[in-house]
Amino acid sequence: MDVEPLRAASPGPRPEPRRRDRRGRGRRFDLIPPHLPGYRTRRERFDDLVTDAGAALAERFPRRLAHLQVLVEEVPPADPAPWEDASVLLGRVIPPSREHPARVILYRRPLQTRCASEQDLETLVRQVLSEQIGSLLNIAPEDVDPGAWDE
Repeated sequence: MDVEPLRAASPGPRPEPRRRDRRGRGRRFDLIPPHLPGYRTRRERFDDLVTDAGAALAERFPRRLAHLQVLVEEVPPADPAPWEDASVLLGRVIPPSREHPARVILYRRPLQTRCASEQDLETLVRQVLSEQIGSLLNIAPEDVDPGAWDE
């Protein structure tokens, strides 16, 4: 066992870098290597899912959705807007104004808690995204993304 002597606190940095890691347990590595699926967090996988779904819809309506921003937030605000009911929101659309372009906000936690599998989550994200974009463009959600409503 290697014991370091007690030193008085010095005002400057250490003269030499530490040669060993904390408590001598060896170098720390990630528990899961990057090539395995568990390496990415649920948040990162959800963000990728929303990005892919938004990109597919942007390709479908390139001119009308050119400036659309798709955002992800953890949970909806505690006080919903006056025109919204008191149920838990899965998504929200904010129409464009002079300050910002149109925005679609998806709420990660309410969506994830309603789904048992990744496939269910993908379907629900596509449905919520098509509902919000449909309300923005005044189009039926089934016409925005027909593949999300087939099941």
